[in-house]
This record gives sequence, C-alpha cells and structure tokens, in this order.
Amino acid sequence: MSEVTIHIEDREGGMHTVQAPTDMNMNIMELCKASELDVEGTCGGMAMCASCHCYVLSEHELSAMSEDEEDMLDQAFFVEENSRLGCQLKINQNFEGLKIKLAPQSA
Repeated sequence: MSEVTIHIEDREGGMHTVQAPTDMNMNIMELCKASELDVEGTCGGMAMCASCHCYVLSEHELSAMSEDEEDMLDQAFFVEENSRLGCQLKINQNFEGLKIKLAPQSA
C-alpha cells in the first residue's frame, strides 16, 4: 500500500498530520472522517452539500473543479479563492505534503 502525508488544520486551529492511502480511491472528506475530524459529509461525497468545504493552503496541482462543485461552492459560506469540497479531491501520489484547513461550518 502506498501512502502520502497530508496536513489538516481543524476548525479550532489544531494541526493533524495523517497518512493517507493512495490506492483506495479515497477523498479528503473520507480521510477527515476516518481521522475523526469534524467533517459531516452529509451528501456522501456527491458535491451536493458543503459540509466538507476546505481551503487548500499548499501549492499542489489539483484536479479541475467540476461544474457541480462550483455550483455548490457558490452557495456555501466563507468561500475563498482556495476553497474546494473535500469530497471532490481524490487522494493520489501528487498529494504528498498537501496542506488544507477545514472551513467554518456556518455563518
């Protein structure tokens, strides 16, 4: 099994460094839930809610944002230029050292 290290800042400012498998088709939302971080993933990863909204803090090359993800972020609170939905970020080898911060849940 191949793994990458991902750094996650929770909503209270705590830092978590987690090992993430790259061979399980896992996404950032699932990784946060498996790491017992405060992420709901209400829609189950279908880009139909923003409960896994996060900010990408590092300069990693990510997959392009889908129209569904853009539409959902248009309705979310606290959206920034580096906002993404964790459920849409599939973990791969290029994520080594990725740094994210969980966005506030609501206004």
